[in-house]
Amino acid sequence: MSSVPPTPLNRIARHLPLTGVLRLGRPSDIWFKPALSAVVSVALPTLTLLVLGRLDLAMYTMAGSLCALYAHNRPYAARARALAWVVVGMIGGLAVALVTASLTADPVVLVTVGALMAAAQKALCDATRIGPPGNVVLTFISSASLFAPQTLGQVPAHLALALAAAAWAWLVGMAPGLLRPHGPERRATAQALNAAAVHAAAVHAAAVHVAAAGTGDGHARSRAAAAAAVHAAWRTLLSTGARTAPRRALERLVVRAEVALAAPADADPERLRAWARQLCGTGPVPEAGETAADTDELLGVDAETAAPHRPWWTLLGPLTPIVARTALGCALAGYASLALGIGRPYWALVTAASLYQANMTLTWKRGIQRVVGNLVGVLVFAAVAPLAHASDLALVLLCMAFNFGAEALMGRNYWLGSICVTPLALLVVEFAGYHEPGELITERAVDTVVGALVGFVAAVAVTNRRAGDRIQHALAAVDRARERAGRLLAEERPAPAALESARRNLAATLVDLRATADAASGEWWQRALPEERVVLTEQSAHRTLAATIRRQGPHAPASTGETTEDVRP
Repeated sequence: MSSVPPTPLNRIARHLPLTGVLRLGRPSDIWFKPALSAVVSVALPTLTLLVLGRLDLAMYTMAGSLCALYAHNRPYAARARALAWVVVGMIGGLAVALVTASLTADPVVLVTVGALMAAAQKALCDATRIGPPGNVVLTFISSASLFAPQTLGQVPAHLALALAAAAWAWLVGMAPGLLRPHGPERRATAQALNAAAVHAAAVHAAAVHVAAAGTGDGHARSRAAAAAAVHAAWRTLLSTGARTAPRRALERLVVRAEVALAAPADADPERLRAWARQLCGTGPVPEAGETAADTDELLGVDAETAAPHRPWWTLLGPLTPIVARTALGCALAGYASLALGIGRPYWALVTAASLYQANMTLTWKRGIQRVVGNLVGVLVFAAVAPLAHASDLALVLLCMAFNFGAEALMGRNYWLGSICVTPLALLVVEFAGYHEPGELITERAVDTVVGALVGFVAAVAVTNRRAGDRIQHALAAVDRARERAGRLLAEERPAPAALESARRNLAATLVDLRATADAASGEWWQRALPEERVVLTEQSAHRTLAATIRRQGPHAPASTGETTEDVRP
């Protein structure tokens, strides 16, 4: 490894890739669920307004209906709470926007308020880890509402429409739980088993000894993916309520994934995959059999469930640079659109808000994807505009079709989903009355380019110099967790719950370290990152994790067979 830090220009060139940005990935296992939820949640309110001849109010019901896009990966008890908070956030943002629109028509003030709201929505969505589609949908609704003609007297009725549609969206989001009450937990466990199987298969193919299996560069990616999947499965299981029999069976399967991750050479990938396939069906949860490791694991689960959790607002500090980028970029994009005489500057504002990801590299990629998707999307709108103008029913059906397409394709690549999002946004404008297609297409194309360019410039201007410091903090957290686990391993008979709690804490800090390192690696204008130390720390911590699992297993030594020498680099 070179000791000469890269120059800023070299870092910029290295971190702004063009290849692979538009490459399509595999669709999500449940791509059809958010897609169908979007259609069902939009259909009832919009068709009702169509029958009543009040499609001009569809923008407000659409705000509530889009709440159904969230929390599809969460267990239903946790999903109920998450969707309720999404409804609160959506209605709250809509209320602020409508009241502001009723008090002033100054476009500069409206853009400023929209930018501040976009930054707040970004902070809250990232801190609470609400998941896709994140802040973009909230920002789109609140920003568009700022430029909707409004009076104070109309605000309560419009909010009531949005709240009624949001209540329906909540029911739509919860309805699958009646048929498959443990579906999200089963999927998360299946993903952990499959990821562990991939890692174990890679180790088997290379015929590497278990003591060195996780240390090679060829296995680092699969090991990190498996560790993240296992950690996500535990987070999903621990977010549920009662410890039912199916959930305990799922916990035992996650234990098997952890054991396979710690000792991949001894794991059976086909057996792991078979369990995962059974979980994807509707049959009972497969039984993995009870072992001493399971008993210790479940004791650790009890201890972790009883432990206090870190409040979400403590995560706001590290998000400060990204939130600042969002506020500045959205404001400048909106002002630039106003300067160009565009009638809907909120399109540029939303484009800028959609760019900001965990680091500059991901922000750059999202910018390219957004521009390509939107420009293709306006061509799609040009093709369907005559059909949309044929009748109100055709307009509603097209909106429902693009709602489905957006959610079905977004998981493959953001630009592909944007091809459906763009005509959907343009068709929503048509609810209020006919607009010249050429004018809408021109304004949307210009706002997309302006929002992407100005938003990215703002991201460059607001540097994230603390990214390196956060890596140091993450490294220190892993070291502390590893030392705690090592001390327990040195004891003759460590308490099972304490050992499991220490191991789970070490696993969580490892996942945080990898996420922090990945985020920091995509930034520039900072000192060289301690890449070698990150790799060595990960290797040492994974050996400690393996030692704790062997100590908990059925063949664990009765005395201190795992000394501190076993868990040091």
